[in-house]
Amino acid sequence: MGNENKMEKRYGLLTAICMVVGIVIGSGVFFKAQTILQATGGDLKVGVVAWIVGGLIMLACILAFAIMATMYEKVNGVVDYAEALVGEKYAYIIGWFMAVIYFPSMTGVLAWLTARYTLVFITSVNPAIAMTEGGPVTGSEAMVLALFFLCGAYAINALSPKLAGKFQVTTTFAKLIPLGLMMVAGVIYGLMNGQLAENFSGEALAAVMETGSTSGNALFAAVVSTAFAYEGWVIATSINSELKNSKKNLPIALVVGGLIIMAVYIFYFIGVAGGATTQQLMEEGATSAFLNIFGNVFGNILNLFIAVSCAGTLNGLMLATTRGLYSLAARGKGPRPEVFSVVDGATKMASNSSIFGLLFAAIWTVHFYGSNLAPHNWFGIFGFDSSELPIVTTYLLYLPIFVMFMKKHPELGFVKRFLIPGLALIGSGFMVFAAVYSHGIKPFLAAQADGAFVCPVLFYLILFIVVTIIGIMVDESRKK
Repeated sequence: MGNENKMEKRYGLLTAICMVVGIVIGSGVFFKAQTILQATGGDLKVGVVAWIVGGLIMLACILAFAIMATMYEKVNGVVDYAEALVGEKYAYIIGWFMAVIYFPSMTGVLAWLTARYTLVFITSVNPAIAMTEGGPVTGSEAMVLALFFLCGAYAINALSPKLAGKFQVTTTFAKLIPLGLMMVAGVIYGLMNGQLAENFSGEALAAVMETGSTSGNALFAAVVSTAFAYEGWVIATSINSELKNSKKNLPIALVVGGLIIMAVYIFYFIGVAGGATTQQLMEEGATSAFLNIFGNVFGNILNLFIAVSCAGTLNGLMLATTRGLYSLAARGKGPRPEVFSVVDGATKMASNSSIFGLLFAAIWTVHFYGSNLAPHNWFGIFGFDSSELPIVTTYLLYLPIFVMFMKKHPELGFVKRFLIPGLALIGSGFMVFAAVYSHGIKPFLAAQADGAFVCPVLFYLILFIVVTIIGIMVDESRKK
């Protein structure tokens, strides 16, 4: 494969950091305060500890991948690490899974979320606007706008990758505006009127406990709630081959980005606690704190910032989606590598891989709508939540990578060889268990209206196995 099919080194350290921060911090952070408080029964101290524990798990995984990033550099970070440590076949399975399931399914969900909060902002500004049944959440307007955003994100990434990088930087700073305002204004507001001290006092907790809102295992349940909030940082490794001085910049981006995310989540949570009573936050979410501090006008503007936040996450996911098959084709693997490894001379982008990514993102958008949003499950017993289960799969696939890293690098010291990868191994295992625990038995056994029971996870596993088999069958490197 010639150099004409090499991706251009176009992204700097700032873009990489913004990818890490911008993909992880999406719409969920604006509402996680409510989830955490409900899980802890209103105990803010336990909530802060939960954010710290969840962040430390994320940092353990980040540090492990950061060490690998200083040692391996090829096309796609995670696939590179799997290939060097576990083997080519395992790396291909991970790369195929990310190209066909993980990246496009997450991209489809974020296209819908961006459309949803855009419509929430529009209707809050002008309530007279008539919408179809389902409104901003499941109405036809939401799905049409979701497909529009999907195509828009594709166009930016496929036609002007450098513009996509600039958009990522811009949206990351934009989404930090409301978070930063709450971090500062919430603490000042809460200290001036005593709300912050009151919420962290034992009296406030006792008042909440009288309502019966406590949780049996508060800390564990709260840490579980942070698991999905910290998901997404690993997608930044997909631009490994396009990052200037990646062996130096990618580890820095992962670690700095992870620390920023952790700090923003913790201090935002404390800021929110200064803007409303614990009971208000548990019942109404962080919106009540924004309204109390900034008034109704800013409350509506908040919805716009959430839409921008989602758009930034969508851009980062589409950036990875468009490179899915290219990361395999660049290795001479997958279907028609001579086709999907082609890099356009004008845009310096893998155009054929981009088209494939857009197609599968659209397919997964339809699946998400049919299984989770449509009035009746279009797919019946075959429907499952595509926004959750692919995330669980990624952490399962990380486990052999961490194990083999500890086995294959005796030249490293104890900290780099055993401590950090070991903590990442435990953290990844916890994320898998957290995904199951946080949603109870529902993902595994769901009751239908007619009394019958189906197992969404079972059908997802069947789909995963079928997709994997198809991927192995179409891998042209097997024929050589």
